[in-house]
Amino acid sequence: MKKQGQEPLHEHYGIFGQQTELYFSALCGVFMLIGFLLERFGGMSYWVHLSSYLLAYFFGGFYVAIEAFDRIKKGEFEIDFLMIAAAIGAAYIGSWAEGALLLFLFSLGHALENYAMNKAKKSIEALGKLSPKVALIKRNGKIDEINIEDLKINDIIVVKPNSKIAADGVIIKGNSPINQAPITGESMPVDKTAIPNLDNLADFNQIDRSHVVFTGTINGDGSIEILVLKLSRDSTVARLIAMVSEVETHKSPTQRLTKKFEKWYVPIVILVVTLLCFAYVVIDEPFSDSLYRAITVLVAASPCALAISTPSAVLSGIARAAQNGVLIKGGKALEDLGAIETIAFDKTGTLTEGKPKLTNIIPLNGYNEADFVQLILEVESLSNHPLARAIAKDVKNNYNLKYLNNATNVNAIQGKGISAAYQDSQVFIGNVKLMEGEGIGVDTSVISQMETLLKNGHTVMLVAYENKVIGLISVMDVPRETAVKTLKQLKTIGIKRMIMLTGDHQNVGDAIAKQIGLTEARGNLLPEDKVEAVKELMQRDGKIAMVGDGVNDAPAMAYSTVSVAMGAAGSDVALETADVALMSDKIEMLPFVIGLSRESKRIIKQNIWISLGVVVLLVPITILGLTNIGWAVTFHEGSTLVVVLNALRLLGFKVKE
Repeated sequence: MKKQGQEPLHEHYGIFGQQTELYFSALCGVFMLIGFLLERFGGMSYWVHLSSYLLAYFFGGFYVAIEAFDRIKKGEFEIDFLMIAAAIGAAYIGSWAEGALLLFLFSLGHALENYAMNKAKKSIEALGKLSPKVALIKRNGKIDEINIEDLKINDIIVVKPNSKIAADGVIIKGNSPINQAPITGESMPVDKTAIPNLDNLADFNQIDRSHVVFTGTINGDGSIEILVLKLSRDSTVARLIAMVSEVETHKSPTQRLTKKFEKWYVPIVILVVTLLCFAYVVIDEPFSDSLYRAITVLVAASPCALAISTPSAVLSGIARAAQNGVLIKGGKALEDLGAIETIAFDKTGTLTEGKPKLTNIIPLNGYNEADFVQLILEVESLSNHPLARAIAKDVKNNYNLKYLNNATNVNAIQGKGISAAYQDSQVFIGNVKLMEGEGIGVDTSVISQMETLLKNGHTVMLVAYENKVIGLISVMDVPRETAVKTLKQLKTIGIKRMIMLTGDHQNVGDAIAKQIGLTEARGNLLPEDKVEAVKELMQRDGKIAMVGDGVNDAPAMAYSTVSVAMGAAGSDVALETADVALMSDKIEMLPFVIGLSRESKRIIKQNIWISLGVVVLLVPITILGLTNIGWAVTFHEGSTLVVVLNALRLLGFKVKE
């Protein structure tokens, strides 16, 4: 079989296109069957059925001989050479039917192997076909059609309803549901809206994903205008195609081991077979019997199934992942992920929504709730602080309120909170220090309520009006809705320890961990502390996976056994640094990819046992002359087909609920 990472020579030519090898294999089988029937039942001249066998040899050995010759020119004697030698030897001793059967099964296995090996690449390259060749560009009030290669950054393109998007960029006009399945694997269209302002667009990764679109995705029923932020060669699709084309260079540990095994095994087989040709010198038998035995051993000892057992499974797994919007960078990442029992998670944006949410509004001292929430909306909406914006947004949405413009003169008080004028009185929203500084008393019962919320991971603010505390509000970066179910699935498939690493307070980490079912939470960690935590976990558990956004957690992810980046679509850093990239921002994809990796690892082990088992069984039997070449061919090449078909099962993998 061809070396992993090398391009198959025969893909450069073929009268039937890419399927030529498969057709040649089928023709080999047809002529082999015709030759066998003519030989057994035809009663015709010897040359009639021989001609049929010769045609079978031609079609079955065509591509095998080409690859064998190419390797020989480089001084490499590999499995293709052994198969050609065995087929020629079979012909020499008159076993034309067995030689044709050998070439038929070997070429069929070869064709199926190439199918499995190319599936991952084709799954991604198909995205390139989704991308339109032209785009509608808007210039000086006019719309012109140009090739996408001619698009420049900051061009504005118009995308009509139900048409393909031609560039990575941001929507500046209109809104529409976008089918992102080709990139992220998401089954449902995602609603996208125009960005409110065009400031600070220098960093594509920092733009809210509700405004961002990708090349190759499909617009819904709305007309939109897009500001181009990436050239076609730098688009997410282009980068994915480039990375998958390099996947074969990242060999798995098993692949590297089998390659080392083949390197010394094949020459030994050639030496043993050569010696067996002269067995008649020692054993009282004709030269023809020694030659027959040697050729039979040559067939039995060729490690064809072993050579393809791992790469076919690896690339079938990678192909299946790609279909679901997951990029796995090679066999090493796939196998390592399948061996993981410990996962370290970043908190913000990974296990949580990454945005503060209003969690509690508690009026105190008899203050009216309706008046309380209106006051909060009026005051917080005037502040630019992220927490204030989140509070104002949630209050407005939850209570269906409108602005009455009763608040003025909002001032930020560093490290304490804010103050504002509201209906001719002062409002203060902030911590206990702010209240104490303004001479406003805080009851011990209120302090107790605050401490309870703080222990549960909330950020708490007191609200004072007319020189007394009238209530408190709390916000929290809440867990993702799917986090609990995802972690349960991970436990089901064999993940024993799940640890959260966060820069937030330990109380926040503990609260989130308790809510979603984590094994452990480590808080108050700086980036360098996360690196040390990963090193410590690796010393304890051997191998760990680190799941994050691939940007803020890049150092810790780099030290982990396998790094998994979420929401990698459009993120150059995530695609570059992560071993596994979840193109969508869905943590629920984790059980799928880990389950797929484990199934891939299981199938690789099965394939290796099958391939080695057949060789170990057949070689002694053939050396002792207990079987003929026909049975050796059938069992040997049958094992090759079995391991390829076993690997192809991964293309239909689904995670158990």
